[in-house]
Amino acid sequence: DTASYFDALTAFRTGDPSPIVQRFTEASFAAVGNGRTLHRDITNAYEQWTRRVTARSDAAVWKVLPHIVSQPVVTVRFIQEAVGVSSTAALNAVNHLVKVGVLTPASAAQRDRLWVANEIISALDDFAARAGRRQLG
Repeated sequence: DTASYFDALTAFRTGDPSPIVQRFTEASFAAVGNGRTLHRDITNAYEQWTRRVTARSDAAVWKVLPHIVSQPVVTVRFIQEAVGVSSTAALNAVNHLVKVGVLTPASAAQRDRLWVANEIISALDDFAARAGRRQLG
């Protein structure tokens, strides 16, 4: 609410700090709530992934999952470097994650192909929408 923010600034300039403190407090609580919702959404996605993955306990795919949370758009090379496996093992992990619906191909290119964890992207988009993401320009 931009109008109430400017009203609060005007009140502050005339010597009344209460409205701006109130707006700041409201914004802080909204941000905390939004952050908690994002955390819950990402945690839920991760927990669903762990139920979908059907690989040996020592398979590379298990090491990949935490990296996808922090990097929801990946390449085989990224996975290879992030978890310290061969390109074949990284590709096998990607293929398994595609098969169980954790990743989807984002490009059709054979070289430097991208895969996306749509659940994480959606959680981040929802977070931004709740925060009142503004467009530049």
